[in-house]
Amino acid sequence: MKTLTSEKLTIIGAAGMIGSNMAQSAILMGLSDNICLYDPYAKGLEGVAEELLQCGFKGLNLSFTSDIKEALKGSKYVISSGGAARKEGMTREDLLKGNAEIAIQFGKDIKSYCPDVKHVVVIFNPADITGLLTLLYSGLKPSQVTTLAALDSTRLRNELAKHFNIHPDKVVNCRTYGGHGEQMAVFSSTATIDGKPLNDLIGTPQLTSEQWKSLKERVIQGGKNIIDLRGRSSFQSPAYLSLAMIGAVMGGDKFDWPVGAYVNNGEFDHVMMAMETSLDANGVHYKDVKGTDDEHSELKQSYKHLCDLRDSLIKSGVIPAIDQWKSINSNL
Repeated sequence: MKTLTSEKLTIIGAAGMIGSNMAQSAILMGLSDNICLYDPYAKGLEGVAEELLQCGFKGLNLSFTSDIKEALKGSKYVISSGGAARKEGMTREDLLKGNAEIAIQFGKDIKSYCPDVKHVVVIFNPADITGLLTLLYSGLKPSQVTTLAALDSTRLRNELAKHFNIHPDKVVNCRTYGGHGEQMAVFSSTATIDGKPLNDLIGTPQLTSEQWKSLKERVIQGGKNIIDLRGRSSFQSPAYLSLAMIGAVMGGDKFDWPVGAYVNNGEFDHVMMAMETSLDANGVHYKDVKGTDDEHSELKQSYKHLCDLRDSLIKSGVIPAIDQWKSINSNL
């Protein structure tokens, strides 16, 4: 089996729907022939491992454990979906406090057991906050920790393709930035529809202003819609997109979507948020987001929402004040 690397890839939360789907997809995508699955739910984890082993994959070194030290030891790439899942009627923010504590411990475990890790992707919600806390307590550089943000942009692509009844490949450069949640900033100025700027189509019979408003809402509520349709939160799309991210870091195909990255640029400070980024073997690096004045205003509102979530954890004593962060992670 030809793979991008033989370095160890650890999947955290592998007994869950995202993690188990991710485990199989990582093998099929040829990311690594050295994959370790971790989950505290030992019985379910063994079931996932047994199924994968029964697939008869050749050349694969697959291990599984409920010992986090064993799972992380020697790992060069880590993806974690290991938080509580979002259920019907819940927002991502409803998961804040419990999953924040999980993220803090996850960061500490990385620092203890695999300080030489190359890259970590965090996808459990609210991902902007759990990724931030993982970075803070892992001691890693900002370039080494990312969060899943592309799913909002791919949902925008999907909704536009359905509306215009064209192949999704003809919907180009869809972008949402800021938070991965109901406060995301949905940009129209970046996108083209079969070569035509989306902004030239909004407000015309092809896409009325009311239709655009409704379409944006469907994008924002995309996760809720999956829960309504399937009775569970998304698992196939976040599994694939997060693996595509880690594949880019391994030296594979370019990742063409926004990535959640740690931002500290004078306008947006001390947050993890979706930005225009490059993601490759050098890690993640963000670029300035370009849009209209209204879009930038939406982005600032999304940033404020992320700051409010972060500051609520500071006020409740879950994490220390920002001016103390450098004493925890000298790279911040």
